[in-house]
Amino acid sequence: MSREIQILEAMGLGPVWQARPGFFAEQAGVTDEDESKVNVEEMQEAAEYPPDQTTIATPAPSESLAPSAETSAPAMATSLEDLKREVAHCEHCDLCKTRTHPVFGRGNQNARWLLIGEAPGEQEDKQGLPFVGRAGHLLDNMLAAAHLSCEQDVYIANVLKCRPPSNRNPAPNEISACRAYLQQQIQLIQPEIIVALGRFAAQTLLDSSLSISRLRGVVHEYQGIPLIVSYHPAYLLRNPPDKARAWEDWQLAHRTLGT
Repeated sequence: MSREIQILEAMGLGPVWQARPGFFAEQAGVTDEDESKVNVEEMQEAAEYPPDQTTIATPAPSESLAPSAETSAPAMATSLEDLKREVAHCEHCDLCKTRTHPVFGRGNQNARWLLIGEAPGEQEDKQGLPFVGRAGHLLDNMLAAAHLSCEQDVYIANVLKCRPPSNRNPAPNEISACRAYLQQQIQLIQPEIIVALGRFAAQTLLDSSLSISRLRGVVHEYQGIPLIVSYHPAYLLRNPPDKARAWEDWQLAHRTLGT
């Protein structure tokens, strides 16, 4: 069985041109608010198809990839464990007052693949790990079908390390407060490719205000590292037809790595 067929089956799509019987009826009732990392802009853009190309995207002059001076953080940590301890005691924004646990990351710290989502949800906040809810289950299935081990091949993190109350969208000051932690994670892991899951992750990493439909379908760069933009798994739970386009993003990521 080909990798494409395996991934499509894990995502619940079946053949590209036809969803399996009953799939859309099964997904129609997905309403778990803890996995509600969905925004109106992404839903409105679901009908727009990105450019069919595999080129390196050149950011506009205003879209600097360099770390922002206003988001400077403590001196560079020497290891992920040191950085994790810093995050555990972080009080740079008010999210520290409402969190149960900070959510640093999971996976192999020497992984080739780095997956970056938006922010922890309720289950993530309770367990202190990213992507452990329903969206995380979908992501794990996609990784397994792509022959990627969650423990060996990938590292998974979020832009924010603390859960925004009621799973609301991250505020600009919260993203700014966490930006340096994410930059240090990337520098310490030194991945060969980054997959940005969702609009907030993509816009934060690329320092761009472009919509997710404009950012998908091309190979970007973050400080010399290839970066692919795709949908957040929670969005895919609510918008199953876009799983086919998410599959295209994973194909692009594999082609970029030559795997």
